[in-house]
Amino acid sequence: MSKDKNPRRVADNEARAKLRMLKTSPQKLNLVAGLIRGKKVDSALTALTFSKKRIAQDVKKCLQSAIANAENNHNLDVDELVVAEAYVGKNLTMKRGRPRARGRFGKIMKPFAEVTIVVRQVEEQA
Repeated sequence: MSKDKNPRRVADNEARAKLRMLKTSPQKLNLVAGLIRGKKVDSALTALTFSKKRIAQDVKKCLQSAIANAENNHNLDVDELVVAEAYVGKNLTMKRGRPRARGRFGKIMKPFAEVTIVVRQVEEQA
């Protein structure tokens, strides 16, 4: 009488991690995600470690989570993992304001973003 198991949202040789509510704009986050797309995970971790962008440390945590998911939940080999996808989405936007001259009101938008990282196991060609 139990419910059926949910089907996997990614392929058998993939694992994914998602990080939400990052306090940065999606445009800035996409610059960091572009650093790691298509790279092997060890070189992607190195690139994020030495990046000067503030948000790179949070993206690194998400990548490490995707690697741990691949290893522990899906029994994939860590040495053969590649960052298959790293895409960014919008989250909420806090609306704040500041009084301006002549009774006006200046809008200040404080955006949040989210990042999804998919790692895939690929066999190296000899």
